[in-house]
Amino acid sequence: MTPYGVAIRLQPVQDRPRERLARVGPDALSDAELVAVQLGSGSRGESALALAQRLLAEFGGVSGLARAEVDELARHRGVGPAKACRLVSAFALAARTQGSVLGLPLRTSADIAAVAGPLIGRSRVEKVLLLVADSQHRLSRLLVVAQGGATGCSLPVREVLSLVLRHDGLAFGVAHNHPGGTPEASLEDRRVTARLQVAANEIGVKLLDHVIIAGQDWRSVTASR
Repeated sequence: MTPYGVAIRLQPVQDRPRERLARVGPDALSDAELVAVQLGSGSRGESALALAQRLLAEFGGVSGLARAEVDELARHRGVGPAKACRLVSAFALAARTQGSVLGLPLRTSADIAAVAGPLIGRSRVEKVLLLVADSQHRLSRLLVVAQGGATGCSLPVREVLSLVLRHDGLAFGVAHNHPGGTPEASLEDRRVTARLQVAANEIGVKLLDHVIIAGQDWRSVTASR
């Protein structure tokens, strides 16, 4: 039997994931050990390490596990809602710490994509991300304003502009992802961007761009119109 199949309580204290994390730091732990720390426990007949290893195998590694939704994880044997929420929240926190982005200038479409990509590029469901900026086009707020399924979601023009004003924005960018697809803008993407542009002009705020993210690729909707 591999060590992953041994109940953590039966392992020597110094070999348990949490103790190893405290003693030698996260860089010394395997992916399965780090996931096991988040899980906290396994299930009947399966240690937390074995459960972690199984989840990594079924989701295609850390990147696949990071894209999983709570309900998707909770359906797996030995996980449940509480463990699923811990995993999803851990990956969400990790995404938010990829550099302090607030205050960064949004001068170009590439700047918007650089901020949005790590947050929504790997998501398995479509999300719309709003980037609120000040008069100097410095990022002041990041908000997910819509979330749908794998087949898409709508960009809520009224909600976007309401949030820009509520957070004292004078400029803003929008990004949404195409899960498992290409970043090419659809006819509807171009139409809703045009409506958003007109509405923004009417209330005196500037639309910097609407960017589509697909994995590590992106395209500007504004440029494709």
